[in-house]
Amino acid sequence: MLVLGDSLSAAHGIARDAGWVNLLQQRLAPRRVVNASISGETTSGGLARLPLLLAEHKPDLVLLELGANDGLRGLPLDEIRANLVQMLTLIRDAKARPVLIGIELPINYGPQYRDGLRKLYRDVAGEFNVPLVPFLLEGVALDPALMQDDGLHPNAQG
Repeated sequence: MLVLGDSLSAAHGIARDAGWVNLLQQRLAPRRVVNASISGETTSGGLARLPLLLAEHKPDLVLLELGANDGLRGLPLDEIRANLVQMLTLIRDAKARPVLIGIELPINYGPQYRDGLRKLYRDVAGEFNVPLVPFLLEGVALDPALMQDDGLHPNAQG
């Protein structure tokens, strides 16, 4: 299994072994989970790295958790969508099964952009007929006890 994500999957601000990807590895052992996530990663960065990651690790399953940093930068939704579509195509071409993991943006980004990003994940998952986790931090993001002081990243308990 390959996880390609951003700081949420790279365990930003907490011990790497407390991150959700490491916890998944522990739960699925002895199955191997490769965490190729990088804090600050964008869909364009993930797209650039993905071919080598697929060739090197030959995963059966790819958990794709990207788009939050694109959204936080206010990148055009069409650009985010195009990058996700290209990554899902590469994953399928490599004979791996993708899972798309979405994210929600803070409310100060406004309903039009936030709703558009939410719809983008749903539409792309539907177009490719892949499983969608609509919001990685569901049940965590709105609980201050589970979040770091930045309000964007979960703490170890979260």
